Amino acid sequence: MTPIELLLTQIDQAYDHRSWHGTNLRGSIRGLTPEEAVWRPAPRRHNIHELIVHCAYWKYVVSRRLAGGKRGSFALKGSNWFARDAADAAALRDDIKLLEDCHRTLRAVIAALHGTTLNRPAADSRPAHWLVSGIVAHDLYHAGQIQLLKRMMAR
Repeated sequence: MTPIELLLTQIDQAYDHRSWHGTNLRGSIRGLTPEEAVWRPAPRRHNIHELIVHCAYWKYVVSRRLAGGKRGSFALKGSNWFARDAADAAALRDDIKLLEDCHRTLRAVIAALHGTTLNRPAADSRPAHWLVSGIVAHDLYHAGQIQLLKRMMAR
């Protein structure tokens, strides 16, 4: 397995492929209702819908840095956290599609990398392997967070 193939395997397992660690990010939001998506464990805490858009945003950032893309080209206005307060099925579907699109773009950017570039700094950032490892960890962290939020709301 090449280093690029290894990174693709890791990003796939963290997002939507079967893996030993349990639920991945895509699995954590499967079957989510709009009402569940906007439930907050306490005031000023993020809900699952906001986590979905946050994950899409950071997949975009890593893709942009790896490909040397233009800043400010994310599909939504703003950065990092995007308020989602209303239980809106269409908005939830759109944001899950945004997450999916950002993941597919990121995957394509990683697949296009050359093994020799993995240790070179990406645009305005750290080395490519560092960025990809980070986004894998980011997906898994938020998948676990979403699983905990779902358990909390079930009480």
